Amino acid sequence: MSKMDEGNQSLVSEFVLLGLAHSQNLQALLFMMFLMLYLLIVSGNIVIMVLISTDPHLHSPMYFLLANLSFVDMWLSSVTTPKMITDFFREKKTISFSGCMSQIFFAHCIAAGEMVLLVVMAYDRYIAICKPLHYLAIMNLKRCTGLVLTSWTIGFVHALSHLVVIVELPFCSPMEIDSFFCDMPLVIKLACMDSHNLDILMYADCGVVGVTCFILLLISYTYILITVHQSSKGGASKALSTCTAHITVVMIFFVPCIFIYVWPLNITWLDKFLAVFYSVFTPLLNPAIYTLRNKEMKNAMKRFINNYIDSQGKS
Repeated sequence: MSKMDEGNQSLVSEFVLLGLAHSQNLQALLFMMFLMLYLLIVSGNIVIMVLISTDPHLHSPMYFLLANLSFVDMWLSSVTTPKMITDFFREKKTISFSGCMSQIFFAHCIAAGEMVLLVVMAYDRYIAICKPLHYLAIMNLKRCTGLVLTSWTIGFVHALSHLVVIVELPFCSPMEIDSFFCDMPLVIKLACMDSHNLDILMYADCGVVGVTCFILLLISYTYILITVHQSSKGGASKALSTCTAHITVVMIFFVPCIFIYVWPLNITWLDKFLAVFYSVFTPLLNPAIYTLRNKEMKNAMKRFINNYIDSQGKS
């Protein structure tokens, strides 16, 4: 690895990732655990996408957005988890400069896109509960598609704004990142310059997306809960169940991101835990929360299994 004598970032060939643990026995245990979790994430989110795309009962705006959330969650975990799993048995955990920049870009693109998508899902529930007579007219396929594309566009612009700054930074040895992936705050610390202004820029950029989305979500669900409280008990129970699932997903995704990128605590073990939580456990919990708490999804699963058994019986 080249030392940055001249401050020329093009001389950087790779970074060293220190990972989650140094004990061989612990790394073997973590390998098995995260491999199983990642397989569950991919299979669980694929099942949701297949059910929603194949079951006519689920062809509604809410499930269209849920399928997109599953797609985003699967890729959010895939940015960092496969690399982390394969690194457990490597003595020297390295990542190329281009690989590091790719992780930073896609992690922020997908995470910011998911934040906006969660706002869109809250807006969908707001229209469904507060303006039910106009729901299908407002949340038509064209608008839903446009809102999903908007979430991806905001995520792309957000990630690109970080990337254009960080690729031009001059880095100094040692090129060690005390994490399991190229996390932007840790990469900035390797720069051969005072990173205070860069930190402020990063917190501001992340804060604009993260805090704005979080505030919009709080406002949306406050209106929804007030409306649910004032409505009839029968409809309120179903609406409250759906909103509780949404709010749970919002909290388990936003809280770690805020404490890493907007209001950092700068505690290494806690930062690693929060990074694992939003990149592994959130994509795992989302399908579990939406399927186990959702009667229509459970019925769709039963129909899918019965149709599969019938088709096997006929063949």
